[in-house]
Amino acid sequence: MSTLTTHHTADVASVMDVYRRHLSRGRARLAAMTGQVMEVASEGTKVWDADGKEYLDCGGYGVFLLGHRHPKVMEAVIEQIHRHPMATRILLEPAAARAAAALARITPPGLDMVHFVTSGAEATETAIKLARAHGKQRLISTTGGYHGKTTGALALTAKPFYQAPFRPLLPAEHVPYGDACALEKALEQGEAACVVVEPVQGEGGVILPPAGYLADVQRLCAAHGALFVLDEIQTGLGRLGTWWGATPEDVRPDVLLVGKNLSGGIIPVAAAVATKEAYAPFDRDPFLHTSTFAAAPVAMAAAAAAVTAIDEERLVERAADLGQTILHLLHQALAPLLGGAVVEIRGRGLLIGIELADEALAGELVLHLIEAGVLVNHSLNAHTVVRLTPPALLTASDLDRLAEAFTTAATALANATARKGI
Repeated sequence: MSTLTTHHTADVASVMDVYRRHLSRGRARLAAMTGQVMEVASEGTKVWDADGKEYLDCGGYGVFLLGHRHPKVMEAVIEQIHRHPMATRILLEPAAARAAAALARITPPGLDMVHFVTSGAEATETAIKLARAHGKQRLISTTGGYHGKTTGALALTAKPFYQAPFRPLLPAEHVPYGDACALEKALEQGEAACVVVEPVQGEGGVILPPAGYLADVQRLCAAHGALFVLDEIQTGLGRLGTWWGATPEDVRPDVLLVGKNLSGGIIPVAAAVATKEAYAPFDRDPFLHTSTFAAAPVAMAAAAAAVTAIDEERLVERAADLGQTILHLLHQALAPLLGGAVVEIRGRGLLIGIELADEALAGELVLHLIEAGVLVNHSLNAHTVVRLTPPALLTASDLDRLAEAFTTAATALANATARKGI
């Protein structure tokens, strides 16, 4: 067991009681389903529970490309905390300048203006407000897309289950993902729009678009005067084995949404990075869109250090290589189930999805993997898809452990499907 496991962990039963009374009875029920496991420590690719059991973290909803407690990010954050963790928001603040310059250096050319926020959903809201400041009232996103759950972002997140309790929302239109013709038809109707798409749909179930789709979206937005927003909150900063999902097709959106990996796995931070033209309304008046905790120096230290570490440690290239290795081992481990319980295994870089025949089987796979000491995620917009977003730091022994866990889980799943007659 790692020396990181705490010597003062709270009792699981008391934590469950507090969840029920003060946090969420629904979360408490979910915890009961997963064995009431309580995470208390982490480092690198591993997480430890209150009993000292070690887990290989291949989940984290895309946050931990750099793993847990990356030393370079930790060092930068701790130094900033000791010196100046929060800013007055009245004077110039150098940590924000360093983080903005670091991010602008690795975004597609022309995306130079950075607006920092604290979450991906806030980055989406920033893009919506920029579009409105340019007079583009229509919102167009894609079915299966996920852009956050704040009210503006929720209008773009095309999932009735999440939207229904909060309607009416901002009006938004949804077109099929990967279908440039459908987008063209939508753009031909009505006034200029704001179009928001993902290069790969993560929460939609790791859906990869056809080749040339993003280039078509860029071309159509330019032709119809639409603001093109590319949501790379989950896919950006190396997750797909390229710096950006936009990279392979040399696409430059008007606004790029960044998050998750920008945190370095340490401090929540996200951003909307825009061209000078798209950013002009906020450039003229910095008080049009503000947030007290946005661009806090401690978060800016994490962001700058995360970008530097990804670059210096060549984690983009490593994500591409590891992704191919993991896809291969998953096909081997799950081969007996392909065409039955397992519908498809797909992915790009370290964003990998396993589509199961039904939601119950997906849930069983997650539980079997937890028992085997591997953490993965379900997909919020596609409950039949189990998703892997592992760190780009996985070692050969980590990969062996992953293969063993999936082989064990496949055997258990095969027994379950035999009982169901699948």
